[in-house]
Amino acid sequence: MINFSRTVTLALGGFLVLVPTVYFGSSYVYNISYNSNANVATTTEETVSINPVENKKEVFIATHILTPEPLKAIYMTSCVAGTPSWRKSLAKLIDDTELNAVVIDIKDYTGTVLFDIDNPSIEIGGGGCRAKDIRQFIVDLHSRGIYVIGRITVFQDPYYTKTHPELAVKSLSTGGLWKDYKGLSFIDVGAKPFWDYIVNLSKESYAAGFDELNFDYIRYPSDGNMKDVNYTWAGTTTKATVLKNFFSYLYSNVSPTGVKMSADLFGMTTTNTDDLNIGQVLENTLPYFDYVSPMVYPSHYPPHFNGWVNPNQHVYDVVNFSMTRAVERAKAASTTPLKLRPWLQDFDYGGNYGEAEVRAQIKATYDAGLTSWMLWDPSNKYTLSALGLAGATQ
Repeated sequence: MINFSRTVTLALGGFLVLVPTVYFGSSYVYNISYNSNANVATTTEETVSINPVENKKEVFIATHILTPEPLKAIYMTSCVAGTPSWRKSLAKLIDDTELNAVVIDIKDYTGTVLFDIDNPSIEIGGGGCRAKDIRQFIVDLHSRGIYVIGRITVFQDPYYTKTHPELAVKSLSTGGLWKDYKGLSFIDVGAKPFWDYIVNLSKESYAAGFDELNFDYIRYPSDGNMKDVNYTWAGTTTKATVLKNFFSYLYSNVSPTGVKMSADLFGMTTTNTDDLNIGQVLENTLPYFDYVSPMVYPSHYPPHFNGWVNPNQHVYDVVNFSMTRAVERAKAASTTPLKLRPWLQDFDYGGNYGEAEVRAQIKATYDAGLTSWMLWDPSNKYTLSALGLAGATQ
């Protein structure tokens, strides 16, 4: 009997053709698709034993698509990714507008890992949101030509600090875990055993289908009682050097998989040449990542920055000034400025951010000579009117 639940799926010229297949002894399903707009070619295979009692475990083979240029992305929380109705609405937003990519939490600020991983070195984490079917969701996104970036919150990890307190940033006064003003704890950047944890998580995430890995919180802590901080792993080595060594280690161990890698930096790394006391220096990042994303949110700049009493009232100027400086520094470091892909603000903080404010930031990015950008809103409620329709150009 032909099993119509297992088919060959051919996507040619935008049309889907379903062809039932059957083989003696075992049934196979192949999903072979080609999308000329997304430059995607995928193949998956599932083998089912003829013994109904001893079915073999499904084998998942990841699909990947090429990085779009320009890239225009939005951020999706793990909670939204784990809720089909919510994630469906954001995927539709991407379908209907100039957007072509999404950034999804793999490991968020709680330390929770988004999906199940058959690797004993990976700890799933605490009580954060999860999406156990993320692999299938990524396949769906790829079929729609959507590029999928996985965000990994690196050194801020209150779950891992509890299970591995010897790797954590310590309190000088108590000897226990140091916590920031939000009560969150950090892994010591110099704790090399944790570097391997991030490497393993990165490799597993690429195998799950993520096209690119975006590393956030790649820094020393900043918001808390800094006089009580005790770093016990790096000795007298400077923060900038320790962090650069981590970048090098990450690149050497993860990039051979073929995954694209990107780094999130404080916005002021584009204008400051020191490490901002968090270890981040723009030039130390550029050699080790395919893309670098300064978080140039105007609301996060201090009063009187570059002479603007309230930077929040100068959204175009802040972004254009910051990214123009980043372009200049990238060129001086013999790096293509196209590595630069800023995070832009689409959330209210210190003022209202609507269509005018979002479009002003996008224009500021273009006027700095760049083509790609990503929108951040922690509530995932993006300003539709600020986005061009699907197929729109700059």
